[in-house]
Amino acid sequence: MRTVDQYLNYLEGKGFEFQEDAIGFIYFGKHYTNASDELTTTAIELTLKVQKSFDGSFYMSLLETLITNQIRTRSGAIKFAKQRELLAV
Repeated sequence: MRTVDQYLNYLEGKGFEFQEDAIGFIYFGKHYTNASDELTTTAIELTLKVQKSFDGSFYMSLLETLITNQIRTRSGAIKFAKQRELLAV
């Protein structure tokens, strides 16, 4: 499993550019919700897949929703997103 830092570096290597405020927002959301690295990186991944770019408000809402619904794993988060029709099946 990757840390949030490792995941952001991986994405930047793939051509995704994150502004400094977006990175700050990612870490704010992680700490605010007390989310694990796994859940935080999954929320980033889902945000990018659904929004086609990083949308801080979508990311924060998604992360809060996952925590509220007691989703703790990447597979659980993806299943949840598909059930909510955020992702094509």
